[in-house]
Amino acid sequence: MNELTAADFDAFVTQSTKPVLVDFWAEWCGPCKVMGPIIDELAGEMSEVEFAKVDCDANSELAMRFNVLSIPTFVVMKGGSEVGRFSGSMSKETFKERLQSFVK
Repeated sequence: MNELTAADFDAFVTQSTKPVLVDFWAEWCGPCKVMGPIIDELAGEMSEVEFAKVDCDANSELAMRFNVLSIPTFVVMKGGSEVGRFSGSMSKETFKERLQSFVK
């Protein structure tokens, strides 16, 4: 899992040859803590996707740039552009289905 900051975000998402799932989260966020282990599991299972995290407290400029109004928010990027977004906590199965709909 890649922990991104404003300094390396653009390079990471534009240089990836795979879709990138960016998890906008914060340490104090309950739903983020629920989703964390699910994201980690899927990162190990879905080799066709790069997984990255952005701590909204430490990188508020990125959260503002992507208009993150609630967390967790998950942004799917392809070629440096946003192609999908969803938020909140959900089951692993639901999350995987949503993510796969943007990857195909």
